[in-house]
Amino acid sequence: MKASILSALYEADGYVSGQQLCDKLAVSRTAVWKVMNQLKEEGYVIESVPRKGYRILERPDCVTAEEVQSRLQGRHAEWNIVYYDRIDSSNNEAKRMAEAGEQRTTLVLAGEQTGGKGRRGRVWVTPKDTAIAMSLLLRPSIRPEHASSVTLVMGLAIANACREFCNVDARIKWPNDIVVNGKKICGILTEMSSEVDYINYLVIGAGINVNMESFPEELQQTASSLRLLTGAKTDRAGLIAACIEQFDRCYALFEKTQDVSLLREEYNALLAGTGGQVRVLEPGNEYTGISRGIDEKGDLLVEREDGTIQPVYAGEVSVRGIYGYV
Repeated sequence: MKASILSALYEADGYVSGQQLCDKLAVSRTAVWKVMNQLKEEGYVIESVPRKGYRILERPDCVTAEEVQSRLQGRHAEWNIVYYDRIDSSNNEAKRMAEAGEQRTTLVLAGEQTGGKGRRGRVWVTPKDTAIAMSLLLRPSIRPEHASSVTLVMGLAIANACREFCNVDARIKWPNDIVVNGKKICGILTEMSSEVDYINYLVIGAGINVNMESFPEELQQTASSLRLLTGAKTDRAGLIAACIEQFDRCYALFEKTQDVSLLREEYNALLAGTGGQVRVLEPGNEYTGISRGIDEKGDLLVEREDGTIQPVYAGEVSVRGIYGYV
C-alpha cells in the first residue's frame, strides 16, 4: 500500500485527497493516515491541508522497496522487491532466496554492502546510502550456454539508463563494466545455478557508483561516480527504475533469439574501444589486436596481427590508451 500511495502522490498535480486514496486502495482513512506518518518518519516531507488532502514536497534519496516500486510501471507489480539497510551482498541474498524456493522475479536492493563482490573474486565496495547495489533473480527459460549474454543485456540496459537519466556519455567496457570518460562507474556480476541443460536460477548483480564524492587514492585513476561526473546528486530510485525498464526492453529482444543478434548494433554503438588496440589476457594465451565489436553470441571480435578475427568468449580484456585500469 505504501508504494501505491507514493505513486499517487508523485503522479498528482497538486493535492490528493484522503478519500481519493481510500477509494482507490479500498482502505480506511486511518490506514492512509498511518502510512503518511510512516513516510514522514522515513524523511518524506508531506503537506497535509484540511479539505484539500496531501501533497509531497520533498523525498529522501532512498532505495527502499516501496520507493522503487512506486517508480516502476504496472507490470512490475507482481515482482518481489526487497530492501536491506545493510547486507553482505545483494547477489548472495538473491541466491539464498532462490535456494529457499523463491519463484518470483525478485529485485534485491541494499543501502550498504559489507561483502560485495565483482568478477573473478574481486571486492566491490558499496558505501552507505550513496551507491546502488542491486541484484535481479530470474528463473529464465534459456539454455545455460546462453546465460553469459545476460551480462551484456544488463550492461546495455545500465549504459542506456545512465545516458538518458543522468545525461552522461556512458559506454560499455566488454564484458561487464560501464565507463564514463575512461573511468569505471559500474560493475556487473552474473551468477548461475544450473544442470547440464537447464538453468535453476540466474542472479544478475550491478553496483553503480552514484553519489560518492571521493574515492580512496588507489581508485582515483580508475573509478568515478555520477556525482563527480555531473556535479549533481542523482535520484538513485529513479535511476534503478530506468535500469529495470531498459533491462525489460533489452531482455525481451534477447529472449526472442537467445542471443544478442537483435541488440548487436545498439550494443556496438556504445562499446568503448571499438577500432582501438586491446590486450586479451587469457591463461597461457595473451595477445594484442584490434577490437571489432561483438558478434551475435556476445563474443568480442579481435582482429589479430595476421588479419584473422578471433572471437573472445571469457577472456579478460584490457583496452590500451583509453582506460586507466585493466
